[in-house]
Amino acid sequence: MFSLISSLLSLLFLILIPCLITFYKWFPVFLPKLLGLIKFKAARDDHENEKRDEGTCVVREEELQRELMPRHVALILDGNRRWAKQHGVLTEQGHQAGAIRFIEIAELCFELGIHTVSAFAFSTGNWGRDEDEVKWLMSLFQHQLKSNIQYFHRNEIRVSVIGNQTNIPEPILQRIHEIEETTKGYKNKHLIMAIDYSGRFDIMHACKSLVKKSEKGLIREQDVDEALIERELLTNCTDFPSPDLMIRTSGEQRISNFFLWQLAYTELFFSPVLWPDFDKDKLLEALASYQRRERRFGCRI
Repeated sequence: MFSLISSLLSLLFLILIPCLITFYKWFPVFLPKLLGLIKFKAARDDHENEKRDEGTCVVREEELQRELMPRHVALILDGNRRWAKQHGVLTEQGHQAGAIRFIEIAELCFELGIHTVSAFAFSTGNWGRDEDEVKWLMSLFQHQLKSNIQYFHRNEIRVSVIGNQTNIPEPILQRIHEIEETTKGYKNKHLIMAIDYSGRFDIMHACKSLVKKSEKGLIREQDVDEALIERELLTNCTDFPSPDLMIRTSGEQRISNFFLWQLAYTELFFSPVLWPDFDKDKLLEALASYQRRERRFGCRI
């Protein structure tokens, strides 16, 4: 019996010793890779959990850091028509609810110390919608500009409207020019509404402007750089033309031809909530998500 046990132990040692030698040799090589895989999986799980929790997180205002607030928040106001359908009301009432919500969210942003708030209110592609809906939207823009003019002055908010504007009715254009002229002196709060706007049109408009200046001898080829192009974009009306944070509601995850140049390094936040339901809690959630991110602008930190 003793000899049998001795033989088994010898055999076991003969098997284990090469394994231990191999393990000792390759352990330093595989350990970092193993730890890297564990770290990657943990990060992926955190990201998936964050995506699942998006739209349900409750953030208190005092949890946000004022010094980390974005200077420019851009909004894609998506979901008015779906909201109207869900609530069994007319499409016009959905747009009306969305317009009211926009003023409320802009006001919250300004209270939090955000300088510029821009909104994709009406894209160039929206002209293809039902004719009655487009007419109603145009009248809504005019009404909102007129009814809020005292609010803008009382709170010293500068208002700018950017876009093509060649198809906008003359009475609305007059109202736009009036409110832009009378609020242009305000410095600390800037509200930008993109109406009949297209990111492609914006870039094309800038290129045409540079060509005209070149033909007049005002600029040379070597003068053209990113800063020069940026000065020709429609967002040259603001001190902060490139948004720090863009928020799109309704669960859609695309930028839909909005600020194609300006969004190059913008942080994106997609909310599943339809725009008329995007309230203060949802805004705070988006801002908290922004403040947790590490912005590198293409560089390693």
